[in-house]
Amino acid sequence: MSGIKVRPATAAEAGRIADFNRALALETEGVALHEPTAMAGVVALMGHPERGFYLIAEADGVPAGCLLVTYEWSDWRNKTFWWISSHYVKPEMRGRGVYAAMDEALQALAARDGNVCGFRTYVHKSFASAQAVYRGLGMVEKDYVVFEDLR
Repeated sequence: MSGIKVRPATAAEAGRIADFNRALALETEGVALHEPTAMAGVVALMGHPERGFYLIAEADGVPAGCLLVTYEWSDWRNKTFWWISSHYVKPEMRGRGVYAAMDEALQALAARDGNVCGFRTYVHKSFASAQAVYRGLGMVEKDYVVFEDLR
């Protein structure tokens, strides 16, 4: 799709990102996120750039999607993995290259950073369409299982 621009998100877009996150949680896991908590989470991240950053994709000037990058230090590699999460593309914009444009922007940012050893993401096991997108961009499924202890 022509006209896709990817750029860092601004603090003024926190509400839009929180809305995207709520839509993502509902669609992929059937979870209705608490609106004030979702908003507070986005604002908290934006207030601490050492935790990560958001990118916004616009298609012809209209917000079409976003993603979050957080950091994981790899002592094995002496570099950082960028974890991609909260990645969302509006349903009517899917299949038009929006996520591919965000991936291309991430690759360029990582190359400029010089300390990124790779990208990682996780996806719900039933979200086959997202898995297909990641595979199409060259990501491969690894032999890890995610464990969680919610507090």
